This record gives sequence, structure tokens and C-alpha cells, in this order.
Amino acid sequence: MKDILYFLKQIDSYAGKILYINLFAMLLIGLLDGVGILLLIPMISMTGIVNLDAEGTPLAGVLGFLNDLPSTLGLPVILGIFVLIVVGQNLISRQITIRNAKIQHGFFRHMRVETYQSLLHANWRFFVKNRKTDLIHILTAEIAKSSAATHSFLQFLASLIFTMIQIGLAFWLSPTITSFVLACGFILLLFNRKFLKRSLELGNRSFTLGRDYLSGITDQINGIKDIKSNTLEESRMHWYRTVTSSMEKEQIEYTMLKTTSQFYYKIASAVLIATFIFIAVQLFNAQAAQLMLIIIIFSRLWPRVAGIQGSLEQIATTIPSFKAVKALQYECRSAKEFDDLNSKNVKPLQVREGIDCQNIFFRYNESAYALKDINLHIPANQMTAFVGRSGAGKSTLIDLLMGLNQPENGQVLIDGTPLTNENLISLRRAISYVPQDPFLFNASIRENLELVVPDASEHEMWNALEFSSAAEFVRKLPEGLDSVIGDRGIKLSGGERQRLVLARAILRNPSILVLDEATSALDTENEAKIQKALERLKGKMTIIVIAHRLSTIRNADQVVVLDNGEIIQKGGFTQLSEEKKSTFSHLLRNQMEATP
Repeated sequence: MKDILYFLKQIDSYAGKILYINLFAMLLIGLLDGVGILLLIPMISMTGIVNLDAEGTPLAGVLGFLNDLPSTLGLPVILGIFVLIVVGQNLISRQITIRNAKIQHGFFRHMRVETYQSLLHANWRFFVKNRKTDLIHILTAEIAKSSAATHSFLQFLASLIFTMIQIGLAFWLSPTITSFVLACGFILLLFNRKFLKRSLELGNRSFTLGRDYLSGITDQINGIKDIKSNTLEESRMHWYRTVTSSMEKEQIEYTMLKTTSQFYYKIASAVLIATFIFIAVQLFNAQAAQLMLIIIIFSRLWPRVAGIQGSLEQIATTIPSFKAVKALQYECRSAKEFDDLNSKNVKPLQVREGIDCQNIFFRYNESAYALKDINLHIPANQMTAFVGRSGAGKSTLIDLLMGLNQPENGQVLIDGTPLTNENLISLRRAISYVPQDPFLFNASIRENLELVVPDASEHEMWNALEFSSAAEFVRKLPEGLDSVIGDRGIKLSGGERQRLVLARAILRNPSILVLDEATSALDTENEAKIQKALERLKGKMTIIVIAHRLSTIRNADQVVVLDNGEIIQKGGFTQLSEEKKSTFSHLLRNQMEATP
């Protein structure tokens, strides 16, 4: 019940008064249904087939006015009232159905938007800590399950209101018989608590299986080239058969659970109705009219009670999904990057003096320090290159400079001003970042360029493409700028993708250009063109480069050598290469020997 109340609170926070208007409408339908049942007595009596005398029962006063009507007029009046009640019920029911659909789908969209907004504004540490596929799973499957739970919850409320009104009517007719029936029903509900507990367990299993399934197929699709080249198809099919078999068993088990609980309810309702009719006649001396109405009420009521049980089971299976969505939202809010999300008017900053790192220490979780006592000045409008062996801390330092991570000790300063949440948006809008693994959307080249500058002219696009040595291959494509490049740019070569991402970065006209192995997939000729392009940019923007291929940084104003998270060398390219026993000269010599 605690989970149900939690779910009600969340829907109430979204729907507000609309939910209560619907509850009132459901109450009205229940009352109209009760009036319709009461009209059965005079309708049946007036047919002359069966004489149901309501004297001595609570019905006498309610139905007394009908006795004053002429016999020729009474039946048409009652039938007319009955038709009006049915029309009213269905009109209200239609409005409830439409409003419930608005609540369900609106709440579904509300959860989607709220979750995605929280996710986008979480900091980089959050994304390092969580699996990408787990986030996608919650954004898709688990939110959809939560929406289904909303439908079940609204059905539960409707059935509950109808049940309470019918029980009230039955109490009014005969408190003794109704109390007996409710006591039996309460025992039955207690007995079936195990079905709710089992439904919750199945919901947890379904969440885990769905998450593992999505993460598995995503990894395999991403690594399909490795799978095919290493003939791993059979082992991957074995995994797929295993996980889908578990999912099949879980769904069948839920169906068996649901049908078993419904079976018990239907059998129990038949036994209970037969028992209470026998007792009503033998022990309570119930009158015919009174007994008939109670039988009708409870024969209509038991399917509703079974529906309540079914709705509760459905809600129980989706509670784990809903909790996972809310837990993700809470985690994202706790990791929120910006204090003020209304950042439309924030302008990109201009680096005029430089970027400074003062006594920076950083580590992931409680592991060893990835960066230790970093003190560094990066001059504005010059080119600074970071080199070192794999794992030396180059990318970690770049992440700190871009504000993706925050140092455990020390600080990053932009023109002497500490980098904080207040100026982080301004910094991000001044940066263009080109990663080693370039990311492109499954869209046209034009759309990929417009991603960073929506109002860019075609002339500006071609200038950026010329700058990155990409214009030549783009012109050769069948549709030029409007050519669709496939998922992650799969229709292009690795070098073409890197040049296109570099063009996108240049199109933004940043104050800071960050290149993370951005020329690693280029041939010698195009690498030389990029080197010349970067040389032209010096003096116009601050360029920060991570490079394994040291030939790309010959013109760097400053080269910083990292090893085990520490700066071990710093200076110009020529200066460092002449230090014969240094790490830099060792790296340079190894690359020259490896080059044919």
C-alpha cells in the first residue's frame, strides 16, 4: 500500500485538480448505477411476471412515489428514467475515459521530459559512473511500463469507487447480510496478498532482464565488426537464446500468476454468492426484493473486486520500473551541473590572458590520483600540446579544463577567475571539442554542421569544410552537403569523419579549440593541411591538443609531457626533443623508428 500511495502522490503532483474531477465523475457514475439497480424492483413488479413487494424495507420510502402513478404511465416513466440514467452514465464515462487518457499520456510525457532534462544537466562524473545502456533502458522501456501502471492505477481508482458505492448501497439494504459477505471477502483478500508480493518480485526480475537484454544487444551491435571478424556469432546467439528464454519464462509466469488469482476470485465469488443466498434465506429471512437487489449488487461487485486485484498486481509489477525512473531523476538532480538552467542569454567567454591550473589533484572515486599537483599556464591564443604514454592523465586533464570534472584540490582559473558553476556555461559555449572517436548523427552533412550553428550560411559551411580539408570529398558525394552519412557517419572513412567533425568545430568559431587525437585517422597529406590550418588559427583562438602522433604538434607553442598524472616536462617542441634522455625525446625516437 505504501507503493500505491507513492504512485498516487506522483500522479497528483502532475494531474492536480483534473484527477479529482475524474474521481468525482467516477463517484457520480457509481451513484447512477445504484439508482439504476433500485429501479429494477418497480420495473419487474409492473411487468406482472413477478410481484416483488418492497414493504418493510428501506426501498419502500424511495420507491413510494411510483405507486401513485397510473399503471399505464408507471412503466414508461421508469423505463424513461432508466434510459436517461444509462445515457448519463455513458456520457460521463466517455469524458472520464478521455480525461484518463490525457492523464496517462500526459504523465508519460511528463516523466520522459523530466527524466531527460535531469539527465542532460547531470555532470560528467554521473555519466562515467553509469552504463549508457542502463540509462537508455530507463528512458525507454521503464518509463513506458510506468505509463502502463498509470492506466492500471486509474482503473484501480474507478473500481474502488464503484465498489465503495455498491457496498454502501448493500449496507443500506441489509447491514447484516452485507457484513457477512464483506467478512468473507476480507478473508479472501488477505489470502491473496501473496499474489501482490509475487507480482512485485516478477517486476524486479522483469526490470533486471530488460536492462541486461538492452545492454547486451547494444554492445553487440556496436561491436558487430569484431563479432563477425572473430567468428563470435554462435557464442553471441547462445547468450541471446538464454536471455530471451528467461524473458519468455518471466512473461509466462506473470500470466500464470494473473490467471491463477482471477481463477480463485471467480470460484470464490460463486461459492460466496451461493452461501450468502442460502444463509440470507434460512437465517436472515430476507425479503424477495431486498434479496434480489443484494444478489445483483454482489454479482456485479465481485468482477470489480477481481479487477481491483488485477490492477494491484499490474501496478506491483511496474513499481520497480517507476522507482528506477524516480531514482534516476533523483541521482541526476544530485549531480546537476548548473545552478541556473535558464542559460539562453549566457554569452561565450573570450580567453584574453590564459588558463591556469593551480595545485590540482584529481581522482576517480577512492582510487589512486589520476592527476597530482598540476601547476600549468596555458597562454591565450597559442597552441598547447599534451603528450605522454597511455594512462598518463592527458584526457583527464582536458576534462578538467573543459569543466567536465572538478578537481578534488586546487582550482582552474580563466583569466584569473576561478572556474565555477556560475561561469561554466559561458566556458562551454566558448569551446569546440573534437574527440578521437568522432560522433556524427545519422543525418545529412548540412544537418550535422547546423547542429552547432543552426543559422550558418552555406558559404560559412564550405569555408569550414575547406579549412578542415573536407570540402573535396564532400563535393564528390552525390548530394553534396545534403548527403546522408549513416549511423555515426558509417558511410564515410575514419579520416573523412574526423575532418567533418573538425569542420563542425571550426564553424562554431570558438575561443578555445580542443583536439583530442583529432588527426589520428588522417593520412600524411591531410595531416599536413590540418597543421597549416591550425597554424593560421594561432593568434585567433586558444588551441589545446592531445597528440600521440608527435608530428602533428611540431608548431606547438608549448608542449606538456605527462606521466602517471604528473607534469614531468614542459617547453617548446625543439627544446624538449633536444633533451636526449627525456621522456619526450624517447617517445619521439620510438615514433620515428616505427615510421616506415
